[in-house]
Amino acid sequence: MADFLGLGITHYPLLAVTDEHMADLLRWTLGDPDIPAAEKDPSNWPELMRREWAGDGGAAAAAGHRKELRAGLARTREALDAFQPDVVLVWGDDQYENFREEVVPSFCVLAYGETEVDPFSLMFNRGAPNAWGLPEDTTFTLHGDEAGARQLTDDLLTDGFDIAYSYQKRAAGHFPHAIANTQLFLDYDNAGREFPYKILPITVNCYGQHAIARRGGLARFAEISDERLDPIGPTPARCFALGASVARAFAHTDKRVALVASSSWSHAFLNDKDWHLRPDTAADRHLYDAFQRQDWAVWTGTTGKQVVDAGQHEMLNWFCLAGAVQELGMGLDWSEFVVSDIFNSNKCFAIFGDRIGGATGRQS
Repeated sequence: MADFLGLGITHYPLLAVTDEHMADLLRWTLGDPDIPAAEKDPSNWPELMRREWAGDGGAAAAAGHRKELRAGLARTREALDAFQPDVVLVWGDDQYENFREEVVPSFCVLAYGETEVDPFSLMFNRGAPNAWGLPEDTTFTLHGDEAGARQLTDDLLTDGFDIAYSYQKRAAGHFPHAIANTQLFLDYDNAGREFPYKILPITVNCYGQHAIARRGGLARFAEISDERLDPIGPTPARCFALGASVARAFAHTDKRVALVASSSWSHAFLNDKDWHLRPDTAADRHLYDAFQRQDWAVWTGTTGKQVVDAGQHEMLNWFCLAGAVQELGMGLDWSEFVVSDIFNSNKCFAIFGDRIGGATGRQS
């Protein structure tokens, strides 16, 4: 019988750059001429946003934010090492990286072997110096699980889940940074170069109607005023169902499986109603409160429209994890919700341990 560990982390790209660049995405947004001047004026910002921005453009706040994120990553890595998984299954989004106009699958198992990843050319870093002071062409090897991915795809199809699979990355494309940064950040001290575990990725079309229309996310308001939206992505309930199907697929094996949701929560650059300036913290707290209670009815009752309106697109990865956790009856051992206005997104960390009945149930 399989053993499971559930983890939730962030893959926030700007954690990979130095403190003075960590708020670069907000700086870029403030250059949008279609955002009203009053919205850009710090005197009109919420108190947290003003405090983080301060007089240095967020550099001092970035050091504190990095410390919080590194603490969450260290705690999840400690749990991973104690668990010693045979495979680390990661749900992560593809943001116009591997999948583009040719095909956009709702879900895709990446049945790759050894893959050389260039983490510092990934999206949003925009040439800023990396936090490790390494050469820009630094790479690491991501150890895939090709055989395990093929078997999982068989099992999901047999379970009635019509899932895509891929044997090879698009020739000129980036490896999805949601997956790459999972390794980079869980092996933060070594910049991803000494991560010992096999990774089995499942990409989720979190960006849905914005996948091609906004090329994975970033867009000025002038560019979206008459945008031609793509078909919607998978619903939260369908992502939840995928997680359950993955759990069933592994449950009858003898593997030790770490199940990882890789993403931040609401993203400022996806939150149209707040002019792409800050995340929708109220919407995030609503789901986080239910998450702590493991009230999955709230999660499965969330609509795709609600997710998009809040800029929570990438949280679909967490809906997959939630579905697996519910299917397996796992208890929440620990979680932490990290709030920020100027660093694009709120972040969450979580560890799900033993099945309910043996779980510690510790939370903070």
